[in-house]
Amino acid sequence: MSDPDTGGSVVRYYCTAGNGMERFLIGEVKEKLAAEDVCQTAGKVLFSSSAAIHRVSALKAAERLFLLLRSDAPLRLPPHSGPANAAALLRSRLLGDVSQWAGAAVTWRRLQGELATRRTEEGRRGERERGDEESSEAPTLKRERDEEEEKESERKRRCEEDDGGEEASAENMHHVKPSAGALPPEPALSFRVSCKCTGSLSRCFGSQEVSRLVGGGLSRLLGWRADLKNPQLDVNVSLSNDHFLLGFPLTRLPLANRSYMKTTGLRSTVAWAMASLAQIQPGSCVVDPMCGVGTILIEAAQEHEAACFLGLDLDDGQLQRANENVEFAELGDRMQLLKASCMRLPLSSGSVDAVVCDLPFGRKFGTKTNMAANLPLILTEMERVLRVGGTLVLLLSPQLSCLLKALLNPAVPGPAPGQEAELQREPPPPRRSLEHRETLRVSLGAIDGLIHKYVKTDI
Repeated sequence: MSDPDTGGSVVRYYCTAGNGMERFLIGEVKEKLAAEDVCQTAGKVLFSSSAAIHRVSALKAAERLFLLLRSDAPLRLPPHSGPANAAALLRSRLLGDVSQWAGAAVTWRRLQGELATRRTEEGRRGERERGDEESSEAPTLKRERDEEEEKESERKRRCEEDDGGEEASAENMHHVKPSAGALPPEPALSFRVSCKCTGSLSRCFGSQEVSRLVGGGLSRLLGWRADLKNPQLDVNVSLSNDHFLLGFPLTRLPLANRSYMKTTGLRSTVAWAMASLAQIQPGSCVVDPMCGVGTILIEAAQEHEAACFLGLDLDDGQLQRANENVEFAELGDRMQLLKASCMRLPLSSGSVDAVVCDLPFGRKFGTKTNMAANLPLILTEMERVLRVGGTLVLLLSPQLSCLLKALLNPAVPGPAPGQEAELQREPPPPRRSLEHRETLRVSLGAIDGLIHKYVKTDI
């Protein structure tokens, strides 16, 4: 009996990721998908995996997921090449072997069918768990709907069998190809082309021009039908001085759009990355002293079912939204919320295994609290409640990051001549037990933030 979490044939994918998130995505695909041939370019991670598509589409550090059609060296146009020659070279590189496009379309159809089957199974499982709630739907209508879904799944399976199941061996391709010279027996696909063209190539070709070139070629060579409003398939073209990528998006919505989050706060991928740095273990107690709508803790709770989580905040509105998120994510009693100040945490000293917090900053997420003035007290409270060996993970603005470094690593210059007695009356800076492990810069959209990781040592 085959493993239901194994897709069987190896497929080549790529994901987009926010700046600074590539390392988290690389680690995730290796750990969760046993990915091979993992490589990175700016804002993108390429990898091969035989894992089932529902596992691939559950990646937490990725923004969008694509089936890779082709990855080549960047296109370099010969100097002084005329417009006609340049267009011919670009067309040749983009369209290439028609069988690659046809084979990729077959694989894309197969993966879409598997995703649809998974959604159907999850929907039926949810109906069974809801029990009597499904009685609101007329039994006859429900039975007809189920029969239609089964017929559709069977039709897709037959088409996949007709298309063949041989794994492609072409370089940069891990697609299932149809038999030689044959196209998939499905009706012609409707499609549209999305292109991002940057670097030196953009001086010769605009993104719209490249999109028209690809669209015209696909219509002519494969008989696909252009549809800008509601296509079955999106074709993604990304050209720059660093990469040459062609791919098909595999999900309508970005992977960063969490199905278990009702109200969003911090970008979910960054929240997941912060939780992954916290070294959460079974039985751990994890606290966010300024939890907002609870994004970080909910991301952590999705990954760590055997840990408990506590969110604190002084804002009643934020706590209300956080409570709605907790209920929506069906976390039960694994996550508790409490109204309290981050400068006076109602927790015993050394009682917490990890503190993870996004300190509000900027126009969008700022508060009336003067973060710079209160950071020493906030940090002292976080340090107090952490147990020895516990982890502190903070997201700060560049300005607050500089202040944090000054607080944890105070420069103590030697006394000037004649000032020894005066300096002796000054209290020494507090000795901190937080040992720095790493600092990472990540994109938050319009601005960047810095993630700091510390571990509490025994002083």
